[in-house]
Amino acid sequence: MPGRTARTLGTIVAIVGIVMIIAGGITYYMVHNELKAANITVAEDAAFLAGDEVDGPFSAYAQAQIIDKHALEATGGKTYAQLDRDDPLRQTAMSASFLRASLFTSVVAFGVAAMAIVLGLMQVFIGWALVSLSRKEAVAYERAPA
Repeated sequence: MPGRTARTLGTIVAIVGIVMIIAGGITYYMVHNELKAANITVAEDAAFLAGDEVDGPFSAYAQAQIIDKHALEATGGKTYAQLDRDDPLRQTAMSASFLRASLFTSVVAFGVAAMAIVLGLMQVFIGWALVSLSRKEAVAYERAPA
């Protein structure tokens, strides 16, 4: 019967899309919960979201930016690599760098999770379209004169 391959492929694509949506949602939720459990608040002097709880990509980014500002203020504008090995401020710069990297990792994780959800939705729509087209093709085949 015509359209069987398209229907099968459409079903598989839609199922993979649903799995991606679920995986992306779970990932987003897990990262959100881990950040929330850390009880971090965006510093009051942050450029945006000051005082907000760090539990999402924007608040994590805002906190990472203000950590960088504070670290540069503490080290006289020097980064970890620019400080001498025996400079006691090097530890401050290293800690700030580590914290920023951790927050940026969560920002990336939120982005990847959101991308998985959007791509999953696209796959569901593509799968639905393939299944719909296969049904129309099957109806047209059945109506065609023999």
